[in-house]
Amino acid sequence: MKAGRGGVRPRPGFLRLKAAVAAVGAALLLLGAPSAHADAPAPPTMADGFGLTQAGAATGTATNFVITVKTAQVAGEHHIRILLPAGYAADPAKRYPVFYFLHGASDDPANPYLAYPALTAATSMITVIPDGGLRGWYTDWLDQSTVAGAQNWENFHINQVIPFIDANLRTLATRQGRAVGGISMGGFGALSYAQRHPGLFSQVASFSGADDLSVDHMVMRGAVVATLTNAGAPLCGSSSPTCSLTFGPTVSGEAIFGSPYPVFNADWRWNEADPSTHMAALAGTGIAIYTGNGNGDPANMEFWAQSAAQHAKDHLDALAHPYHYVDYGNGTGWGSHCNGGHEGGCWAQDLVDYVPRLEAAFASA
Repeated sequence: MKAGRGGVRPRPGFLRLKAAVAAVGAALLLLGAPSAHADAPAPPTMADGFGLTQAGAATGTATNFVITVKTAQVAGEHHIRILLPAGYAADPAKRYPVFYFLHGASDDPANPYLAYPALTAATSMITVIPDGGLRGWYTDWLDQSTVAGAQNWENFHINQVIPFIDANLRTLATRQGRAVGGISMGGFGALSYAQRHPGLFSQVASFSGADDLSVDHMVMRGAVVATLTNAGAPLCGSSSPTCSLTFGPTVSGEAIFGSPYPVFNADWRWNEADPSTHMAALAGTGIAIYTGNGNGDPANMEFWAQSAAQHAKDHLDALAHPYHYVDYGNGTGWGSHCNGGHEGGCWAQDLVDYVPRLEAAFASA
C-alpha cells in the first residue's frame, strides 16, 4: 500500500486479491463447506411406532435429548428424556442395557434437573426418563372418563415406550439388560412395574418412594388422593422448580384405585397395588431402597417415605430376600446437598451410590 492525500490507498493488486478471497468464500458457502463453528452432533433419529407418534424434532444434544410423543393411551403430549453414554456413537456395533428412571409427582422430563449428574456420567448404560404425568401414578386409572382424559400410564410405558426404545436404540432387549427405578411417586412406579412384569426387569430401585399403599400406611394413601383432588402438594420435593399446589384438573380421589377406605374391603385395589406386601414377586430381582427421615418432621414427606420404606424392608426380611437398603437419616454425610428431606440433593447422592452398583450388576449379568 502507499500513502496519498486521502490517507492509505490500497494497491489494485490487493483489491483483486480481496475480491478473489470473497468469491472463494461465497463459493464454499454455496457448496456447503464446513465452517470452523460446525454444528454439534444432533440426537439420533427415532422412528415412530408402537402407538407413539413424535411431535416435532428432538431437542438437546446427541447424548442428552428430549423427544415429544403422542399416544392414544394418555391424553396430551408427553416428553421422554434419553441419556446416552458418551461413547454411544463411536461404536455402532455396541449394545447397552437400559435404566428406566421414573420421576416424581409434579415433575416433567423436559426439565433438565432430572438428568442427575450420576446418570449423565454413566458410561455403560442408557437412561430413559419417560413422562409419568404430574400425578399419573404409573397406573392405568380405574376411571378413564375424568376431565383428565385417557390415563393408561402403565400401558404407555410397558407396551409402547419400552419396545419403542428397543427398536430405535442399540439396547440389550432382555430382562438382564433392563432396570427400573424412581423417585417418590416414581419409586412406587418402579416397584409396581417390577412386581407386575417380572420378566422385564432384573433390577429395581426406589428412592424416597411411596413404597406402601396398604392399610398400614393411610398417610401415603392420603398423599395419592391429594394429588388427584389438588388438596396440597405432599409429594413435591423442595428442589423441584415445577412443584405447585396443582397437579392438573381436579378429579375424584377414587379415580385411580377406587375407594381408599378400608370398609367392607372397598379398598381392595389399593391393597392389590401396594408394593410393600408384594415383595415375593421380586424373587430373583436386585432390589435397592433409599430413604431419609425428614429430620423427624411429620410435615416433611420424607418422614412418611421412611416409614413406607421400613415396611417394605420388613416384608423383605420376612422373605429373606437380599436387598441394598440405605437410610441416610437427616442427610449428614450423605453428599453435600442432602438435608434428609424429600428433595433432589438427597436423590442426587442416592444415584451417586446406586448407578455404579447398577452398572456393575449389568456387567456381571
